[in-house]
Parts: sequence; C-alpha cells; structure tokens
Amino acid sequence: TTFGTGYTYYGSDYDWFGFDDGRRDPGPNLQSFLDSGQSLNDPGVDQQAILTELGDPNLILLQSTDELPVNWSGGITAGTSVDVFSDGRFGVIAAASLSNKYRNRFITRQAALNGDLDLDQTGNQFQTDQRILANAMLGFGLEVGEHRFRLTNLYIRDSLKRASLAQISDLTDDDDDLFQNTGWYERQLLDTQFVGELEFGDLSIDLRGGYAQTQREAPNEWEFVYSRDLNPSGGFDDIYLNLQNGGQRGRTTVAFSDLTEDLYYGGLDVSYQLTNWLGVTVGGAYTDTERLSRRREFDIRTTGDYPLAFGALRPDNLLGDALIALGYDTEAQTAGGIGPFSYTIIDTTAADPAFSAGLEIKAGYAQARIEPLAGVSLDAGVRYEDATQQVVPLGLDGLPSGSANATLLNNDYWLPAATLTWEIADSLQARFNASKTIARPQFRELILQTYYDPESNRQFTGNPGLVDSELTNYEARVEYYWGSGSKFSLAGFYKDIENPIEVFSSFNDNTVVSRFANAPQAELYGAEVEVQWNKDLYTLGDWWDSKRFVAIANYTYTQSDISVQAGDQVNVPELGGLQSASNFFEDGTALTGQSDHIANIQLGLEDLDRVSQMTFLFNYGSKRVISRSTLSRPDILENPGLTIDFVARQGFELAGTDMEVKFEARNLTGRDHFEYQTTGTTRIENNSYDVGRNFSLSVSAEF
Repeated sequence: TTFGTGYTYYGSDYDWFGFDDGRRDPGPNLQSFLDSGQSLNDPGVDQQAILTELGDPNLILLQSTDELPVNWSGGITAGTSVDVFSDGRFGVIAAASLSNKYRNRFITRQAALNGDLDLDQTGNQFQTDQRILANAMLGFGLEVGEHRFRLTNLYIRDSLKRASLAQISDLTDDDDDLFQNTGWYERQLLDTQFVGELEFGDLSIDLRGGYAQTQREAPNEWEFVYSRDLNPSGGFDDIYLNLQNGGQRGRTTVAFSDLTEDLYYGGLDVSYQLTNWLGVTVGGAYTDTERLSRRREFDIRTTGDYPLAFGALRPDNLLGDALIALGYDTEAQTAGGIGPFSYTIIDTTAADPAFSAGLEIKAGYAQARIEPLAGVSLDAGVRYEDATQQVVPLGLDGLPSGSANATLLNNDYWLPAATLTWEIADSLQARFNASKTIARPQFRELILQTYYDPESNRQFTGNPGLVDSELTNYEARVEYYWGSGSKFSLAGFYKDIENPIEVFSSFNDNTVVSRFANAPQAELYGAEVEVQWNKDLYTLGDWWDSKRFVAIANYTYTQSDISVQAGDQVNVPELGGLQSASNFFEDGTALTGQSDHIANIQLGLEDLDRVSQMTFLFNYGSKRVISRSTLSRPDILENPGLTIDFVARQGFELAGTDMEVKFEARNLTGRDHFEYQTTGTTRIENNSYDVGRNFSLSVSAEF
C-alpha cells in the first residue's frame, strides 16, 4: 500500500493517533434523543434537527488517494531496580508504543442462488483499512527473601478506520448496486492485576486479583447504496441513484454502537509439601463480569415525490443542510415546482436497542502431586465450578424490556483432571493426560445484536439460545531430548465435545450475516509430531565458532466429525426457535476452523554470543470450513495454503550504544486469501482478495 492508491475519508484531526477529536460523537439533538428513552415518532422529537446533525461531510465523503502514507511504528521501553530492606529488590518497568498501518483489499464477492452455486450476486469491493495501535505498560516488582510481588498495569487501544466501495450486480433483480461504507472502530483495554507469591518452606501461598475494563465503540458507521438498472430503458435507469427508499433503489443507514465490560477477578492458592512424594494444593477463584452493549441503527428515508435527479448527488450533498431544509419546506418545493417530498428516520433497532450481560463464576479446586515411584509422578485434581451467565434485553428507557431474546445459563460442574508423567530415561519421558473442561458461549455469540467484524469483513449476529459446550480430553505424548537443546515429541489426542458452538451464514440482499448455533455432538482426534535440531557449527572454522544452525518442524494431523442423529434439535430463536439440527448441520462434516493438515518449518542461523539471526519460516494449512451455509448450499471454505517469511536481526555498536537492526519480508510467495464455496465442479468466491508481500525495516537502541 505504501505510496499506492487507496480510499479514505477525512474523519477527525486525531485519527492518526487512534483517537477521535469528538467529531464522531452524536450531536446534541441526537444525544438528547438517545438519552430521552423516546421513539423517533414521539411528539417533541425533532427529526429534522437530528438529520441535519448527521450529514457531516468529513464522515461520509469517500475520497481516493494516490499516495497512501508509509506504515510506521515506534516504541520505548525503560526499567530499573534498586535494593530495598536487607534482602529485597524493587523494580519498575515501563513501555509504550504506537503504530499506524494501512492495508488494501480488492475483494471478490459472490453469492449463490442455490446448491448448484448458480450466481445470485457477483461483484468486487475495494477497501482500505487504517489501523492505529497504541500500547502502554507500567509494572512494579518486589522481591523480599523468597517472596515475590508484582503489580502490572496494561493499556491497549486498537482503532481501525475503514473506507470501502463495492460494486455488486444482483443477477436475479437485474440491478447493479454501489455500496459506500465508512466506519471507525475503537477497541480499548485497561487491565490492572496483582500477583503475590509467598514462600514459607514447604508452605506456599499464591494471591492474585485484578480489574479489567474493555470498551468498543463504533460511532457513525455509514452505508450509502446507489442502484442502477442492468437493462436500462432510458431516463435515469442507467445512472446510479440513491432515492433512499428502503432498498428499492438506494439506501442510507448510520449506526452508533458502544460496549463497556467490567471484570473483577481474584484467587487464592495454598500449597503444602507433606512429604517428599506428596504435595497438595487447594484454592479458589472468583470472577464477575458485567457488560452493557448498545447499538442504534437509523434508516434515513425519503417520502413523497422525491426528485430522481437528487438521487444522483454524492453522499455529502444527499444529506446536505440545504436539501434537508428543502425537504421540510413545502412552500419552497411548491415554488420550485418539485415534490412534495420529505424525510423520515426509521430506528431499525428500536425493538432491542441494548443488552446487559453478566457472568459470575465461583470455583474451588484441589490438586495432589504424587511420586509413588522414582521417575513416575501423578498430578490429579478436581475443580468445582458454579456459574451464572445471563443476557437481558433492555428497552429504549434502559430498563428490562421483557423481550424473548434473553439468556439465563445457571450451571455447576465437577471438572476432574489428571496427568501421569513417566521418566523412562534421563532424556526420555512419556505423559498421559485426561480432563474435562467447559467452553462457554461468549457474550458476542449470545447477544442478538448485529456487529461488523472488520478483520473477516463479515456481519455477525448472536444467538440467545446457545448453551455451554462440555469437552472430555485425552492426550498421550512422548518426548526425547538430546544435545544442544534438541528435542523430539510425538503426541496423540482425542476430544469428545457435547454441544460445540459452530458458525453458520445466510445470504440476504447483498449481505452475508453469520450466526452461531450448537451442534449436537462432535469428536476431534489426531496426532502431532515436533522436532527441533540445534547443530553447533564451530567445526567449520573461526567465523563459525559461535554459530548454530536451528531447524524446527511440527506437523499436526486432525480429524473432526459432527454427529447429527434423528431427533436432534438446534435452538435459533431469530430463525424460528427449536428445529431439526439437520437444517444446519450435516452428519460427518468437520468442525469449523479445523484444517486436516497444519505444518510449520523454521530454518535459521543464529549467533550464540551476540544478536545475529537469519530465519526462514514456512507455514502451511490445508483448506477448512469457516462457516456453515444454509438452504443446502455448500459450506464456506478457507484455504490458507503455503506462506513463506524471512526475518533477519543483527546487533552492532554505534558510538558506544548497542543497536539492533531488523528486516522482515512476509508472504514471499504472495499467497492470497481464498474464501469460497464449491460443489467440486463449480466454485464461487465469497470473500477472496489479494494479500501481497510486506517488507519492513526497523532499528532499536539500548542505553
């Protein structure tokens, strides 16, 4: 993208820093309306004033640029420590970084009409994402004798500025649509955590506690749709028009969403070594998570006899102050011989504008470490967990609305686990593990609220009918170690999963919406092999004295199967509630996200005495299902394929200062992103795009 062509929009003065200067905040009239708890049609709601505030050209005027800026990043880390007390040491470390990067994606978007993959829609989308990442960390550490204390404060702010233009032909409706999208997505994490490790001989006490707040805001998420006839008969048929008539020929929508989540957590572990062959640990943990998620989407429409010529205006003029004022001035329309027409705003999210969600987990556990024989050890324990997870829809007034789109999961579990380790020889050991675990649905998977994921370029909607997934896990592993840190390991694994959460997608009106559902049952099994070979090269001569060749390779083979039997049901309230599982899942298909083959190879040359390293990285993943498809259409597949990266680091001294230069070359083969559906003979691209190669150079100094 550097110095290349892309799309952008002005936004605000501080966008480069990852912060909005307030321009994207709702205006006073819109904010007053949002705070009032009223609906748009209530008396006293001034729709004209709200509409006038919304049409800010800096947020809706898409622009093309031929010189995208260079990607850059910078960071600083500092730390020190001092002696305290008679046997203690106190340290502090601080770090901060900022990066600003651009990415272009030229996306092929197609949708199927039926299971034979006859095309319903086809087109292309060009999207430029500007991602700004700001991080800061401040940590304190104290060591007093055998005791350790740490206080860590972390701040992460991840902002993305989206500018996109898509041209999609609807082959069944014989029209051609132009989609313009501008958006701003702020994600922020503030985390403070304390850890205390106290040692009193055979007794140790571990303390932990903390607070984290997560925020996500997406203000002024705009979409303008212009349409033209693929078979024009004259007049304005062959011109892109946005008549703002609810999608018949054009549409204008804007959304405001914000999310705040607060997490409090703490835990206490007490361990005691009873004898040389027996140690025990008992403890407890508590987490309390509260989330408030709000989203309001407004569909701006015209009413009456809206002049066709106005529909050809660009977005900033389409919502310009003068045109809006004209829409509310019947006398001026009469004098001009146009209309009459006006505007109205439809709140498409009025039914469920907000959700509150919570998850409280209380857990207690006990573990024993047993060494019954020399070279044999057993770690066995059990965890009891009681959890309440709920989602409560809220009305416009912020109070529970009584909507059916609510969730209450109140479950408790006994979760045993055991690991047996056998040291067969000094350099050879075997491990056997069995456990039961829980995978709870995330809030975003539960809340019936649409959100756009800028990474996958898809819209998602939650399912309040999800339940917990229960997993039974088994693994056996053999490890062998030899000279210079070389090692070999071979493992086999098996998982039995009850109610796994899967993603499925539906296609509607040029939009792909992904949802979540519990499959009845699944199993996953496979094997993994990993080898690391370190070869010292001092025998090759003086220059090679401190050099080492490093080869690391791992390969994982995985098979997974979903089980669907007669009578199995799936609960998707938005699509009709309980229904046959076979409507969503096919017996014997693989779990989403699972590649049969994953391989990674690392070949490098490094210096053991100073910073000097050159490494080639080879990564391969076979095709995998990323989303189920409905109505007997083939599943959506992703094919990661082979990517090759090169990384080099070299340390040197300049003016008495230790320096390091780093060079990275990513995706040397130019592997693209492929997301598609196929019948074996016919293939359509759902979300495929060029990725390109990435080269970067950096330098750091240590004082």
